Amino acid sequence: MTTQLIREMDPQERPRERLLKQGAESLKTSELIAILLRTGMKGASALDVAEKMLSQYGHSLEALSRASVNELAKIKAVGQTKAIQLKAAFTLGARLSRSTAESRTVETPEDVYALLGEEMRLLDYESVRVISVNTRYKFLAVDEISNGTLNSSVFHPREAFRHAIGRQAYGVILVHNHPSGDPSPSKADREVTRQLKAAGDVLQIEVLDHIILGAPRANQPQAWFSFRQQGLL
Repeated sequence: MTTQLIREMDPQERPRERLLKQGAESLKTSELIAILLRTGMKGASALDVAEKMLSQYGHSLEALSRASVNELAKIKAVGQTKAIQLKAAFTLGARLSRSTAESRTVETPEDVYALLGEEMRLLDYESVRVISVNTRYKFLAVDEISNGTLNSSVFHPREAFRHAIGRQAYGVILVHNHPSGDPSPSKADREVTRQLKAAGDVLQIEVLDHIILGAPRANQPQAWFSFRQQGLL
C-alpha cells in the first residue's frame, strides 16, 4: 500500500488530475477505481483500497465486475454506497458495449457475445433472452423472457416467440448465461433447445441458435457454447 493520501500526492500524480490532462486511458485500472471510490479510510487512500480490491479478485477487472453489490460492500472501506456506484459503472460499460453492437447484423456466436456478453457475464443469476432478427439477420430487438433457472417450470418455449411474432421477425436466437462462467450445456439446456426448435417449426420462425454465455478463462478462451456451431441444432 502507498499509505499516502491522494491529497498528499504530487498534483501531477493524482488520478483525477492525470485523467484531466492525459485522458482516462493513461490511468491504471486501480486509479480509475479510486476515482469512483473517492475516499479511502484511516491509514489507506482510495488508491490503496482500489488496489486491495483488485488483489482480492486476482487482479482481474472481469472477476471484480462480476461481484455482487453485497460482496463488494463487505470489502473494508467500500460499504454499500460505493459498492452500488461501482456496480453501476460496470453495468454502464457493459451496456455501452451492447449499444454499439445493436447496429450490426447478428449471425454468429461472436456477434451475440459482442451484443450481450459484456452485460450478461456480470449477472449472478441466469437470465434468458431472445434476440429477434430480420431476413438479413439485422438486429431487431432483445427481450428478457425469464430469469432464475432455465428449466421447463420457469421457461416455456412459447415465451421465446411472443415478442418475435409481434415484431414480424424472421428468426430468433435464444441466449442465456451460466453465472458459474462455464458455458457447457446441461440436460435442461438441451431439452429446452429441442422444444424451442419444434415450436419454431410450427410457427415458421427460424431458431437460428441457442447460445450459452460464460466467461473467458485461461483454460477456456471461448466464452460461449453454440448449439448450432456444435451441430446440435
